[in-house]
Amino acid sequence: MNQTENTLKIIPLGGLHEIGKNTCVFEYNDEIILLDAGLAFPTDGMHGVNVVLPDMTYLRENRHKIRGMIVTHGHEDHIGGIAFHLKQFDIPVIYGPRLAMALLQDKLEEAGVANRTKLHKVQPREMVRISPSFLVEYIRNTHSIADSFSVAIHTPIGVVLHTGDFKIDHTPVDGEKFDLQRLAEHGEKGVLCLISDSTNSEVPGFTPSERSVFPNLDRVFAQASGRLIVTTFASSVHRVNMILELAKKQGRVVSVIGRSMLNVIAHARTLGYIKCDDDLFVPLNMLNKIPDENVVILTTGSQGEPMAALTRIANQEHRQVKIRQGDTVVFSANPIPGNTIAVVNTIDKLMMLGAKVVYGRDKGIHVSGHGAQEDQKLMIALTRPKFFLPVHGEHRMLVKHSETAQSMGIPAENMVIINNGDVVGLTTDSISIVGKVPSGIELVDSSHAGMVHERVLKERQQLAEDGIITVAAAIGWDGEWVAKPEIHLRGVVTVVEKAKLEQIIIQSMEALIDDRWVNYSPAGNSSVEVDWIRLRSDVEAELRRLLRRELQTNPTVVFLLQTPLEPPVTTTTRRSRPTAKVAS
Repeated sequence: MNQTENTLKIIPLGGLHEIGKNTCVFEYNDEIILLDAGLAFPTDGMHGVNVVLPDMTYLRENRHKIRGMIVTHGHEDHIGGIAFHLKQFDIPVIYGPRLAMALLQDKLEEAGVANRTKLHKVQPREMVRISPSFLVEYIRNTHSIADSFSVAIHTPIGVVLHTGDFKIDHTPVDGEKFDLQRLAEHGEKGVLCLISDSTNSEVPGFTPSERSVFPNLDRVFAQASGRLIVTTFASSVHRVNMILELAKKQGRVVSVIGRSMLNVIAHARTLGYIKCDDDLFVPLNMLNKIPDENVVILTTGSQGEPMAALTRIANQEHRQVKIRQGDTVVFSANPIPGNTIAVVNTIDKLMMLGAKVVYGRDKGIHVSGHGAQEDQKLMIALTRPKFFLPVHGEHRMLVKHSETAQSMGIPAENMVIINNGDVVGLTTDSISIVGKVPSGIELVDSSHAGMVHERVLKERQQLAEDGIITVAAAIGWDGEWVAKPEIHLRGVVTVVEKAKLEQIIIQSMEALIDDRWVNYSPAGNSSVEVDWIRLRSDVEAELRRLLRRELQTNPTVVFLLQTPLEPPVTTTTRRSRPTAKVAS
């Protein structure tokens, strides 16, 4: 891809036409900076996959250009991929909010890559020089996690303002208000391009303040006669802070379950974003000594994650917590798209065990951290950008956000709807798509041992859907069976009787070998080596065709061929083969 002078390239590698793995590259001449590097969680069809990352081929190939990274906030879909990427290339320095950097430090140390970069904590309105072409200013915003920022990226062609994830909350829980004045100052001076969060672009009005949840949670707490088990996103520091505040108000102690919840609370307390006394917390093993009406259990698992504490409680697999009559379980979170089935299954199980479950949008116990249409309009009105780039959302969200921008007076030709991997060329006079880079996904195995390649994932999906058939055979130098072939079926559904299927398989193999043996042993002479590799490949291909036709499915076929080590002294004629037996 040719470099063009006075063109800023903006290359999203994740976060477009999807929710999650937000990663964006800014490139000017031979300098690259990254904005966030998140992850996403696997779909049901990604068997054995724990983490989904964007394809980082472009950055691996251009690692010599990387000057640093800017982080907007500490959510997993913005910082969760960094430790994985540092195993592939160095990032000289990472700038970000105090809370995000504290959470990231833990991740890097756990992954053994803390020496691959330097972490630098930033304050509101701080400006950091990352390279000759990139000067970045951090502007406080409001979101569902504390210590969140928008960034103004000063480049040789002008200021590009990236909102990060945001909503405009006038009564933030921690008192840290959106720095709207600084946005307006940039708008007055001139913003070349606004890159803006599109998550709630289909939702009219303003997103309610986080503080609006407090009275509704207060009512739920007051009405609960027994134990309260509350689940929310571990990273929702404001929500966690309110839950702890309500527990103290209602005279309850709190026991925290879940590693991520414990980590976030510890860092948030150290940094002052959560304020509470030590005696509010009690260990889980002490709860039996405390009356149920004085207990709050704060846990992970609001998205029905298989290994999360609440899911294990619902499945009666948690060692220390068992649901009993009188428990109230509160879901202070809405399901992320794709998690709805897992969440409702968890709710059903909790109810069947006797718990009262409080959930749903109508209860007012959760609000989004992303701005709706009026928030987005205010952002555009304050910054007054020349060009507009909607990001962070599925396609319909990006389109709707662009329509909102047009209603605010930005011409349609001054914005583009893009996908992951599109290269946006931005100049002082134009914005357009000028190229494409690799933009797929990289999958991390649940063991974290390594990447799951696309071929492996397809094999896992095929095994899950259609099962596997293994055919084991031993053939001599004369093309005859040395031992009885064995056929094993695992996870294969068939209306064909096994004995009949075995007979069809054996006959097909015999016919193919009889017909093509001269091709595998051209001289018909035992002194000439047989082309076993070709034979194995042909038989396996024939078996796949046969089984697709007979079973109307596509099971994985594995043909195991045992061959003799040395050719016999004399050639023997081909003889009839014995009948094989199916093992299942």
